[in-house]
Amino acid sequence: MNTPGIDWPKLVAWMGANAPAAGRPVDVSLLSGGRSNLTYLIRTDAEPVVLRRPPLGHVLPTAHDMSREWRVISALAPTPVPVPEPVAFCGDEDVIGAPFYLMGHVDGAAIRDRAALEPFGAEHTRRLAERLAEILAAIHAIDYRAVGLGDFGRPEGYMARQLRRWNQQWERSATRELPEYDRLVARLTERLPAHASATLLHGDFRLDNTLVGVAPDGSPEVRAVVDWEMSTLGDPLADLGLTLTYWQDRARSVPVSGDATLAPGFLDAREFAAHYAKAAGADLAELDFYLAFGCFKLAVIIEGIHARYIQGKTVGEGFEHVGEGVPVLVARAHRILDGS
Repeated sequence: MNTPGIDWPKLVAWMGANAPAAGRPVDVSLLSGGRSNLTYLIRTDAEPVVLRRPPLGHVLPTAHDMSREWRVISALAPTPVPVPEPVAFCGDEDVIGAPFYLMGHVDGAAIRDRAALEPFGAEHTRRLAERLAEILAAIHAIDYRAVGLGDFGRPEGYMARQLRRWNQQWERSATRELPEYDRLVARLTERLPAHASATLLHGDFRLDNTLVGVAPDGSPEVRAVVDWEMSTLGDPLADLGLTLTYWQDRARSVPVSGDATLAPGFLDAREFAAHYAKAAGADLAELDFYLAFGCFKLAVIIEGIHARYIQGKTVGEGFEHVGEGVPVLVARAHRILDGS
């Protein structure tokens, strides 16, 4: 069996020794998506499981840490935040060439397009969007010390450190000169918030980083939040700002996100932010900074994906135009800081 990123004989042997309750592996297939970490479905003679591993080639330091994903879903499993069941973790790169973990398969889909939501109708779609905002608030409400994540990050100076970190990632990934990017870094540095509360952060929260199933009454429901690779402790408005960066409505267009937010009934960006603020008890007075920072962070992430595509190290389809989003996002961040 020849699947990129998987050494099938070694994986079968490892699962037999370390995750026997998961069943005997029968076959493996790459799931759709995976513009960052890679996700595979492993069918067994029992229940299917899902494997997560880093991408092939051009792996940025700290950006694809499987142990962090494993640790956070294990910590959140008994909490109100819906996550897949943790199954087993492997830190031995000799097995498939990189660390990986196994989690339970969730009967649900990662929704990116409005066509997938339109059959539910406007009322159910609106409730799904409200639930998404409530789950983000629930993540931020977790007592991270109580669930064993007290040392999961360094909340003090979080935003300044994030700015330095993502700028360093840019320097490692950049495939072009972009003076407006440098100007954006300078403007964000000048506007850094002095102090913020500290919560658990997802780091890349959006609808297609959840798995949505169909409830008995026919409505859509979020069954699990996935893709925790950038989770940490820090400023909760950074999570909200990045989430809204992916939004599309009549005033917004993000070239790298799907158009699910355009489905009839889905909350627009302002409504989503307001619903989150109500659920979390948050003050959104400085939200424009976090929106601009979200554009900056997403631009760096996309440049890393674009760099892997140029190197021929991406697995799957849909990467040929992703790099076009970088200057668009940088320009959008400047407009937000200008008050446009």
